[in-house]
Amino acid sequence: MYSLTEINIYPIKSLGGISLQSSLVEDRGLKYDRRWMLVYQNGIFFTQRDHPNMALLQPAIEEGYLTIEHKQSKIEEIKIPFGPDGSVDLEVVVWDDKCAAKTYSKDVDDWFSDALGFKCRLVYMPDSTNRKVNPDYAKNKTVSFADAYPFLIIGEQSLSDLNNRLENPLPMNRFRPNFVFSGGEPFDEDKWKRIAFGDAEFTVVKPCARCTITTVNQNTGERGKEPLTTLAKFRNIGGKVLFGQNMVDENRGETNVGAELKVLKWL
Repeated sequence: MYSLTEINIYPIKSLGGISLQSSLVEDRGLKYDRRWMLVYQNGIFFTQRDHPNMALLQPAIEEGYLTIEHKQSKIEEIKIPFGPDGSVDLEVVVWDDKCAAKTYSKDVDDWFSDALGFKCRLVYMPDSTNRKVNPDYAKNKTVSFADAYPFLIIGEQSLSDLNNRLENPLPMNRFRPNFVFSGGEPFDEDKWKRIAFGDAEFTVVKPCARCTITTVNQNTGERGKEPLTTLAKFRNIGGKVLFGQNMVDENRGETNVGAELKVLKWL
């Protein structure tokens, strides 16, 4: 039997994650997941690939607000309303997509600029923005500011298999999944086509190609060589290192840690 053991969201793209006991599956991802993003002054996004110190900024959710604190610095935390307080719309770029976003005030932008050490801006994706998933893998599906797909799932056994090959085991947060499950065999998620847990159903659409963010220690912001060096030895398919599965929703609703994960269709 498979059981859901973790639910994680990353409200601001490429900053720290938040573990939840329950969450709502919405049309472009879990509620609050990557609805915010940091961009350069020209509107182009950036991530821990370029700036691993982003891992040191930790969001938390309060009623009507995000709070952000620095894991190492004594910089005072900032409280950010869910609704942007800026009045300017900004076209932003996420990979090959251009999206309409809402800006925040200069004070908010200055806080992030000081915390990261370069000029940047915080933006929010409004409901009116429809960023489409690659239609080659899912028709008429939307996604937030996540890289390409609204949901990522990984099995605990898959991480255990990897860690058995590593000199120093790594935590699941290196891979930034939305969902983690227990049970089964390593990489069972590679064999699924459709699954359900809680009130939600999902189609598994594509393996997740991993990047250098997996090499960033999420507690220190330091970068190493693992797990990519080891993963490349046994999970390199078509020149891409794969770990975890991307999904889109087919039925929305609430789900919670401890829910039974049911495989509705195998490949």
